[in-house]
Formats: sequence, C-alpha cells, structure tokens
Amino acid sequence: MVSPVTHRFATAERALRTAAPHELVDAVRRTLVEQYAAVAVDLLMADYGLTVLQPVSGPHGREPLSVYDSAAGRAFGAQEPYVEPAVGGRVRAHLPVTVRGDRLGVLSVTLPGDGEVPEVLGELSEIAQVLGHEVVVADRATDLYLRARRRDRLTLAAEMQWQLLPARSRTCPEYALGAQLEPAYAVHGDSFDWSATADRLTLYVSNGMGEGTEAALLTNLAVNALRNARRAGLPIADQAALADQAVHAHYGGRRYLSVLMLDVELATGRAQVVDAGSPRLLRLREGTVERVDFEAQLPLGMFEETDYVPQPFRVEPGDRLVLVSDGVHAVASPGGEVYGDAALARAISSTRLLPAAEVPRAVLRELSGHRGGSVAEDDALVVCLDWHGR
Repeated sequence: MVSPVTHRFATAERALRTAAPHELVDAVRRTLVEQYAAVAVDLLMADYGLTVLQPVSGPHGREPLSVYDSAAGRAFGAQEPYVEPAVGGRVRAHLPVTVRGDRLGVLSVTLPGDGEVPEVLGELSEIAQVLGHEVVVADRATDLYLRARRRDRLTLAAEMQWQLLPARSRTCPEYALGAQLEPAYAVHGDSFDWSATADRLTLYVSNGMGEGTEAALLTNLAVNALRNARRAGLPIADQAALADQAVHAHYGGRRYLSVLMLDVELATGRAQVVDAGSPRLLRLREGTVERVDFEAQLPLGMFEETDYVPQPFRVEPGDRLVLVSDGVHAVASPGGEVYGDAALARAISSTRLLPAAEVPRAVLRELSGHRGGSVAEDDALVVCLDWHGR
C-alpha cells in the first residue's frame, strides 16, 4: 500500500513533470494547496547580480527580497530550509531551489501553523529540488524564468555572455565550485567555463580584449572553440592551440583572449595547467594564501599557430583555489592604489569560512569597497574551487 507521504510527493512530482514550461509555478502551487493545505506559494529567482530574489509572476506576486537581510535570503545563502512566523498564526517555509549545487532561487510556502510543518519540511524540500530541475529544462522553451532573474535590463553583450556561461555553482563529493561576474548586467569580455566527467574536471577563466559586443563576440568564439576541442577529447594544450587558430583566423592578431586553463584528475588531484594571459590563481592552503605562478604563454589569437605547453600542478584535499581576471587584481582605488595580490589575499582569508558558492560574491563586495563604490570600468570575475578529493 502506498503511504500518504509517498502519494503526496508522487502527485507533486507528476504535476511538475507534466506541466507546460511556463506553468511550473501554477502547477506546484495547485499541488501544494491540494496536498499540503498551503495558503500561498511563490517562486523567487536569484537575480544575475545575486543581490535580490525576484518573484516569478503569478497571482501572489511579491516585491523582490534582499539576499542579505530577508528570511528567503537566509535560506538561499545557507542552502537550508528556513521557517518564519506569518500572519494569522501561519508559518512560511523558505526552501532552496538548487540543482546539483547551482543555486537558482527559493520556493516560499505559507502553511497553517498547526504543528505539522516539521513533518512535511523534508517533502517540501524535495519538491523544491524537483522544481529546480524542471526550471532548468523549461529555460529551453520559455523566457519566463530568465526574465524573472533580471533586476535591470541586460546589455546585449551581457545577454550574450550569460547565455554562454555554465552554472555559477556546483557541488559534488570531490569539489565545490562558485563563480560570479560583475558588472552583472553589463559584462562583456570576461567568462568562465567548466565541465566534468567521471574522472576529470576542466576549468577555464578567460578575458577577451575590447568592450561591448565586440568583446562578447570574441569571447563567444574562443570559448566555443575551446569547447569544440574539449568535446573532441583533446588535451588542454591542444584545446588552447585550436582555439588560438580559430581566433587568429577570424581576427588576424588584431584581437586576442587571455585564458587560464586547468584540467584536474579527480582521483589524485594531479592537474595540467595552461596559462595564456592575465587571469591569476591564488591558493589557500592550511590558512596561508599564496599566488601560484605558471609559465606565461601567449594569449589565444595573438600570433598564428602558437604552441602551448601544459605545466604540472597538484591540488591537495582542503585546498581552496581562487581564480580572478585582471578586472579584480588590477583595479585601482580612487587614490590610484592597485588592489593587487596582498588585498586579494586578505579578501580570500576573510572569506575562508564561507562555502565556495558564496566566496566570489563576497570578494567582489570587498573589491567594490576598494573602488570606492564606483561603477566598475572593467569586467571582474572570481571563481572559487574547493578541493575535497576522493
């Protein structure tokens, strides 16, 4: 005999699996009202800047909520359900909507305050995860959830860049990843990419020269050339060489792209690195932050048929790697002081207790303070990799 719990969850899952892409919120709302006596249900999506949670349109529309000082933001940051009192003796449960570590937003569910909330919290959390998976699939068929992420209008270059990017965060037994770009709504040249198999993690941090759509076009060409070579099963040195040829063939050396490439073996932590330009890597190991230097090689597309040579590198369990573009380490304060490795090392140390997904946002906040709160003139990219090993 099917238990009531199993039946309720199966009903909710089936409703989400069969709903039209643009009707996921309505489907989860109807199911939670029918099966869990929910009073209100809202899906809030994290905006591109990771500063607010934006409501997906619906009959119970709400104002955006701060990621920093709201109950929903607390659930989003901690990645744990958070329950708060609501009017009329009810309670509101905020449940992270996350897919394999990629934090999409929060499902907020208002319930009668009858003491049964702890018993259903686990089920509601599972439903929020199913909703997250369906939102990822639905993004291929509707703009509804992408529009909900926008606090402001994206520039055309930023639209191109965000469509190019993979998930901003990822967790698995061997590692945790987090990344963030600023200015989120006007980024143009900086980018990151990663891909994992059962055996390896490949990670790129890149910085295309130029501004606006020209920089975005260059980055799109280079990243897709790298992906094309990677998906053909080529090692990272050959990936860099083929992308170099693609960029040079199109621009003839007039434009080029800097990239730092890592290919890490999951079982051992042994890695191969190609350092072709301006992005930097800093490592936090046993409480000490140090810059890791590699042999500098030419940016992609600067000269025709450049050969790239991989360097050996090793990651140890407990290591934190932070990769940044020159829009971070080269930023000057209003007085002309460059941010540099020392300030970056302090920022990495001060955020050592945060999970990898939170580190980029925290480092970029400190960078904004260094700039004096002014709008960034250059893209700033931070990627954090926590290595757990097997």
